[in-house]
Amino acid sequence: MLRVDSSKPCQIIYAIARHEYLGYVIEPHVVQLNPNGEFSLTHQRLFSNTATEFANCLDETGIKLIKLLEEIEQGNVIKKFYKKPIRPSEFFARIFTDQLFETIRPKIEKRMAEALNLLSDRQVYLMSKEGYPAERKLNIAGEPASVLFHFRRNEEEIRYFPTIKYQGMRIEFMFKNAEIICNQPAWMLMDDTLYHFDKEIEGKKLVPFLNKRYIAIPKSSEQSYFEKFVAPLIEKHNVYAEGFTIDTEKHEAIPMLKPIYVDGGTSQLQLYFKYAGYIFPYGDGRHISVRMERRGDDYTFHRIKRSVAWEKGKLNQLEAWGLKTASSLFQNLEVVHNEDDTNQAFSIFEWLNQHHDELKREGFEIEQPEGQKRYVFGTSKIDLEVREDNDWFDINAFVYFGPYKIPFIQLKNHILNHKKEFTLPSGEIAVIPEQWFSQYGNLLHFSESGDQIKLRRHHLGLVNDLGNGEMAEVTMNRKLQKLMDFDELEDVARPSHFSGSLRPYQQAGYNWFHFLKHFHFGGCLADDMGLGKTIQTLALLQKHKEVTEADGGKNTSLVIMPTSLIYNWLNEAKKFAPKLRLMVHTGTFRYKSAEVFANYDVVITTYGITRIDVELLKNYFFEYVILDESQNIKNPASKSYQSVKQLKSRYKLILSGTPVENSVNDLWTQMSFINPGLLGTQQYFVNEFVTPIEKKKDEEKARKLQALIKPFVLRRTKEQVATELPPKTENLFYCQMSEEQASVYEEVKSEYRNELLRSLEDGTFAKTQIQVLQGLTKLRQIANHPYMIDQNYEGDSGKFENVTHTLNTVLDGGHKVLIFSQFVKQLSIYRNYFEEQKIPYVYLDGATQNRGDVVKQFQEDKNTRVFLISIKAGGVGLNLTEADYVFILDPWWNPAVEQQAIDRTHRIGQTKNVFIYKFITKDTVEEKILALQQRKLSMSRALITTEDSFIKSLSADDIKEILR
Repeated sequence: MLRVDSSKPCQIIYAIARHEYLGYVIEPHVVQLNPNGEFSLTHQRLFSNTATEFANCLDETGIKLIKLLEEIEQGNVIKKFYKKPIRPSEFFARIFTDQLFETIRPKIEKRMAEALNLLSDRQVYLMSKEGYPAERKLNIAGEPASVLFHFRRNEEEIRYFPTIKYQGMRIEFMFKNAEIICNQPAWMLMDDTLYHFDKEIEGKKLVPFLNKRYIAIPKSSEQSYFEKFVAPLIEKHNVYAEGFTIDTEKHEAIPMLKPIYVDGGTSQLQLYFKYAGYIFPYGDGRHISVRMERRGDDYTFHRIKRSVAWEKGKLNQLEAWGLKTASSLFQNLEVVHNEDDTNQAFSIFEWLNQHHDELKREGFEIEQPEGQKRYVFGTSKIDLEVREDNDWFDINAFVYFGPYKIPFIQLKNHILNHKKEFTLPSGEIAVIPEQWFSQYGNLLHFSESGDQIKLRRHHLGLVNDLGNGEMAEVTMNRKLQKLMDFDELEDVARPSHFSGSLRPYQQAGYNWFHFLKHFHFGGCLADDMGLGKTIQTLALLQKHKEVTEADGGKNTSLVIMPTSLIYNWLNEAKKFAPKLRLMVHTGTFRYKSAEVFANYDVVITTYGITRIDVELLKNYFFEYVILDESQNIKNPASKSYQSVKQLKSRYKLILSGTPVENSVNDLWTQMSFINPGLLGTQQYFVNEFVTPIEKKKDEEKARKLQALIKPFVLRRTKEQVATELPPKTENLFYCQMSEEQASVYEEVKSEYRNELLRSLEDGTFAKTQIQVLQGLTKLRQIANHPYMIDQNYEGDSGKFENVTHTLNTVLDGGHKVLIFSQFVKQLSIYRNYFEEQKIPYVYLDGATQNRGDVVKQFQEDKNTRVFLISIKAGGVGLNLTEADYVFILDPWWNPAVEQQAIDRTHRIGQTKNVFIYKFITKDTVEEKILALQQRKLSMSRALITTEDSFIKSLSADDIKEILR
């Protein structure tokens, strides 16, 4: 075959071709034109990779068509269904079957239908049997044709045949060599014209009549034929009948709901619609539903027009009220569940009661489920009145189930034993709402036996919860009332063995801890990052140790935190509370018995270990259980939350700069850990606070929530305490290597150490300084992230986890951050992370051209809150006063360079206090360099300006120490 010359006239055409095995397909071809403008015999099939040569003949649609039709080219079809390389002839001879054709053909037709819709203004031809693409020119009908199916019934038989109309004219298609080239949707080729049809008709309904006038069905089979074939056809297509009746009817509809009770499973609701006497399920996809009626020998098909948009509107209403379509075969409805442990067998009944009034208003009818039981459908509520006696709260309460009023005390056994069904005096059954079990379980559990609900005075928290939970009248005396609104707190003396001072706001936090302790309340210290939550907590723990030891008691507290914070707690404790005996309960070789805890003041562990060791920890009674970064338990379904809830202690505290990370809902788990019941059940909290505050911006609800948690949450922002802060605060963050990272580090370290010891022995050490520098640089890179030296590394990095965790906390607080590294490779790891997490950032290294624009964006754009800077590019000439946090990812040989980086933000024009975080990987060359820097500080100020000069300042012993 000759190739078409693209420099000479040619034409792109689309050929309808019959493939021996796959049926009709469409192929794009280019045909060379003769000098007179007619088609020559030279042509070639076009593919995406060859089409560029003919770009001058192609528009956007042409390129799209070539790509689309390439998918149905035999080679590509074979590849999709047979993964090994194979020649087409072999595939069709050996592998291809009728079943495979049934699978492949609909997929081909889907692409063909897309292509045919784009071909109306293109040149379309029929391909010859020999494969010439331009055998005969074809036209594409400009509008769809319609089909009418005829049925003629007489004494002996039913005759069935279709007629086709195009542009109002009947077209004869029987015995005309017409062919169906596509089944779904149907396309028919007749007299060089391609026809398509309205109503999504299938081609196979026309195929029998290409060479047959009609199909006859004998009288003996007519009833089955009417039911199985004629009724579905009337639903979808236009039908003309003789010998039986088709009635088209329109009726007003009533929406119906019927519970399907599944004991121990997920109950569902059936939604269906009653049109006069006919009932149709929702979601069967029919615009028209047909019901057949037989009277003697007469058949009538009732063709009921469905109000599809109106039905959909009814479903939308139900979804808006908290239902979803079940994933089952039937389109039944289920309640959307927020909590895994909700009793889903009764949730549908609860939902019907909860939305009873709206359902009635919107015209829904509710049917009883199958079986003997009769349920009450109606609104359920509780009326509570709380009166304070000397030592008691008397609670007077009634329950309403629809029209019935019952003393609440009668539900006591049901609520305590989680029995959902309550039999009313009428014999009907009321379903107790799930919320009541958790909301009133404590109330009934703690109430004294008898006919009245009585609570002891110390259940103030419960009463307060009730007061805020429902329409309850609560009366309390002034002393109790005062607890709800404290302002002035008593000043508590600092511990004797506390090194360092507390800033005024830290002293206030320390006083507040003691206020909580006095009343046995839990609290959340939610100060901004960098304000010293750890120091305030250490002061409390040291004071607690001194007080309990003075009384002859022993005390052990438990502090749980993310792994990345362990070293920082140990360092702060060493610095501020050196007398506290600390035990780190982590690692493979940790104690498997709790007895050893008694020898320590504070046990430090992680959320991960708490999940694993919950059986061990929950059996020990601690003085304090304190959660650092408590947003780790914000998900009520998480193992972390379930584990910490089981721990036992006298007091509970949580620390978090961002107790609300994503939603007000984050508060619920944290508050229910420190003060169970304070915010009611989670469902109640969502309904009462989260939804109104977040969805409806309800300020009254926000104030109410604030009043509820105010005594238990202390939050100070950087701005509020700015006058008490120094202009800049430096913090060292120690990071632990991950296991994979540590093994890479050890391998490289021992390789360099062996080489170095050899050079010291044979006297070549002086010449190997360049290798030493290379080795140290490589180790520093691994300490940051092994990916920097090995792009196939798939493990994690302790420092990377630590930095991203800290960064998220800072960003959640609305701050701007400069992140410095001397390794461009390290910065690119963070760039990838920011791209994935969709965190806006700007970037600067030695290759950046538009420094001014980058700086301007960071300084002026509120959304861009992260600036990644390579130290060599960003050490001088930048003014970045918008940032108030600086992260230094790797320590530098020369502290002066570090200082220059810090000075990018801490300079004239800076109105905020600046926090500097230096991230150091524990047990690595980074930590050793830091120690050497301290030793050589005076010399480094004078002499050390580069990495080379730092290396030169190192003795053989220094290097041995680093590589130890």
